[in-house]
Amino acid sequence: MLDSALECCQKCRGVIATIPSRIECDNGLCSRVLHSQCTGLTKEQLKLLETIHNLSWKCDGCLGSNQNQSLLQLSKWLEQSLRQHEKRLEVLEQRSKLDDPGQQAPMLCPYLPNTISRKAISITVAFVLLTTLLGIILATTTNLFGKTLNKTDFDVIDNGTLVMLKVAEWGGKPPKTTLDPLELPVHRVIISHTAAEGCESREICSNRTQVVQSFHVDSWGWDHIGYNFLVGGDGRVYEGRGWDRVGAHTKGYNKGSIGISFIGTFTAIRPAERQLKACQLLISEGVRLKMLAPDFRLYGHRQLSATESPGEELYKIIQKWPHWSHDI
Repeated sequence: MLDSALECCQKCRGVIATIPSRIECDNGLCSRVLHSQCTGLTKEQLKLLETIHNLSWKCDGCLGSNQNQSLLQLSKWLEQSLRQHEKRLEVLEQRSKLDDPGQQAPMLCPYLPNTISRKAISITVAFVLLTTLLGIILATTTNLFGKTLNKTDFDVIDNGTLVMLKVAEWGGKPPKTTLDPLELPVHRVIISHTAAEGCESREICSNRTQVVQSFHVDSWGWDHIGYNFLVGGDGRVYEGRGWDRVGAHTKGYNKGSIGISFIGTFTAIRPAERQLKACQLLISEGVRLKMLAPDFRLYGHRQLSATESPGEELYKIIQKWPHWSHDI
């Protein structure tokens, strides 16, 4: 994994570079550390956490991922904070009266006792503030949620075409040195999964691929990302070492193989149809370009290495694809 001196976001696996972008779960048994933008909180909610020190944040694993439940919890935090503030004001007022018994606090309402009128006004103000804040949060959350849905609808490839992003296009770094060439055409394709979170947009899939490259290069000391290609849940293919360079994906079988990794974990869930289609289109393109031999063999990563990859659900699927082989 990444250097132990650095903190990594438990959601996106990226390095947390600055303290202001860091949020830690308040549950002592959890203590997950995330980027601010990975918490799922809105800008208004993050601002409240920064300005009101009595408020704390709990991750979706401790609190529950339901949006309504999160808003209800925030409401309780705000109400509790306001009540504590009111109690502190009452204590200060009582101390002031003890210090100067001859001084009488001005009446807030001439028709009610002073303590009752003060409480009534405090409760009214707190209620108005709380209602306004919740209205803003609900409106903002609904707007952002709608934008996210729309973005996902227009940020996937579902038309049966092969869309491939070069390393520079997904924000990757070039290899440190010249990589060893593959002997073409290649006779073996090995399917794996990244065993991390999946993705359903170009932005998120690019980020996941960058994290994989950082892990391979910074932690394992490789010259480049290990896979020849990665396939995102958005239906795009993310180029790694490409067709003509030896990969670093399956020890003992890298030479003479093309390693294709599905972004995500598929031990219990099935990949999206667009993700499966993108991989099939990539393989067909390899045959068309004569990078893959027409009689190539298809394997799951687990057949050649002691691993659960590519996950049980994905492994069941590729066994039904053409060219799958159980002979090593």
